[in-house]
Amino acid sequence: MNYSEVIEFVKTKTSENGRPPNYPFRSRFDHTMRVYRWAIKLQAKLGGDLDIIVLAALLHDIGWDDKRPHGEVGAEIAVEYLDSIGVEPEKIKRIGEIIMMHSDKDTKRELSLECKIVMDADLLDEVGAVGILWDAMATAIGDEPSYKKAYYRIKNFYRINKPKIRRCKTDPGRTEYAKRMQMIENYIYQLERELF
Repeated sequence: MNYSEVIEFVKTKTSENGRPPNYPFRSRFDHTMRVYRWAIKLQAKLGGDLDIIVLAALLHDIGWDDKRPHGEVGAEIAVEYLDSIGVEPEKIKRIGEIIMMHSDKDTKRELSLECKIVMDADLLDEVGAVGILWDAMATAIGDEPSYKKAYYRIKNFYRINKPKIRRCKTDPGRTEYAKRMQMIENYIYQLERELF
């Protein structure tokens, strides 16, 4: 499978799909590429069908609609695209199911290994160093930016996201999530020492 062609399709679709960026610096395509890289890392540790994992990771955020869940819209686009490039129907079905499910991180449903990997890769993105960068940049473009405002935003992000480790579906995903939360905790501690 030539993933570079799929990546070009994703780049085009994410720029066209009309999803409003919640911040001007946040790129849906860049997010997708980070999820793709994490999915490959998790697959190397856990196994699973690499094509299904990679294609689901690459296509997971291509759809958007103000009135329907983006997983549903994305799955429709992905299924049509994958069929047009000759992917086997059984793989298309499994990839579509993963894209439909990927946002439901609290699901109690039985999930395939491939789905768990894509969900964890998606969850891991923007948690950790990238999350700190996001909070700092979001503060900088807001009203009256300051180091203390960024500090409080980062601390709040940590408080809200630390318990979300329960959403991780795989042991390597949980391990990485815990490392990232520890890094944020250490960063907050050091920032407090320097700011106050």
